[in-house]
Amino acid sequence: MAKLTVKDLKEVRNTIDLICNDINKKVVGSKELVRFMTIALVSNNHVLMEGVPGLAKTLLASEFSKHMKMVFKRIQFTPDMLPSDVSGNMIFNLETRKLEFREGPVFTNILLADEINRTPSKVQSALLEAMEEKQVSIGGETRPLPVPFMVIATQNPIEQEGTFPVAEALMDRFLFRLILKYPDRKSEVDILNRKIEDSEPEVTMDVPTVVRLRGQVQSVFASQQVKEYMVDIMRRTRESKKVYVGASPRTTAKLLLASKSCALVHGRSYVTPEDVYYIMKPMLNHRLILRPEAMLDENDEGTDVADRVIDEILSEVQAPK
Repeated sequence: MAKLTVKDLKEVRNTIDLICNDINKKVVGSKELVRFMTIALVSNNHVLMEGVPGLAKTLLASEFSKHMKMVFKRIQFTPDMLPSDVSGNMIFNLETRKLEFREGPVFTNILLADEINRTPSKVQSALLEAMEEKQVSIGGETRPLPVPFMVIATQNPIEQEGTFPVAEALMDRFLFRLILKYPDRKSEVDILNRKIEDSEPEVTMDVPTVVRLRGQVQSVFASQQVKEYMVDIMRRTRESKKVYVGASPRTTAKLLLASKSCALVHGRSYVTPEDVYYIMKPMLNHRLILRPEAMLDENDEGTDVADRVIDEILSEVQAPK
């Protein structure tokens, strides 16, 4: 695969900037969210969007898939679902007298797992193989998923009745946890003034472009100093007195991949410390388990406390120049 030139990288950055602006016209305040979603897509990973109902999480996922020109499917998770409702099942064809496989909604490019914490762990586990191995095993056969494949999951952090906590193993499969908050006054006024039209996207990428970018991620240069900076941050999460369980070595490996993808999205062929800093909060806010005393010392919400702890850790690690 031919290496991307400086001109190619500039075009990638400009295209992604235009896509962020285009989606922001329909989902006000979504520019940075779209950028993080693109980084996850390019690095062959997934995202979890967390926020109360009414913050346009579903619309954002739908618009993102349209701008990437990818097949989009949605699953509304409920307590009575079965794993086969996600991955598919074997049915008996009366005409051929044979068992045939019927694909589930997981066979798509972008899957919106809506309210993932509404369904039991046995159904959540049906996503594990798909997210990590990009395949499903049913009826003794392994079936590959389309390329690219990405899960965008949502959950409501407030309502706990009738919900099932997402297992740590599944949470770790999400590269980023994106926290959606209420818009500020100006943004909410913009929402009322905008004209909602079901029109085709003005700027798009496509599957071949995304696949090509994925093939270029590993060739993005990361200096030894930047790699050591990443390791020092991860090790510091394990040493902090406010953190009970820090980031794992697998998180360190994902951090390098995500930083390289971040560099590509910003039109560069090399990783800078700013790339590492940029993705750190959404990458660690669901991986660190804070000590109870850290939560008691603060009056803010849990996510705000986690962000503050991450800021403290970053301030304690010297970034390379």
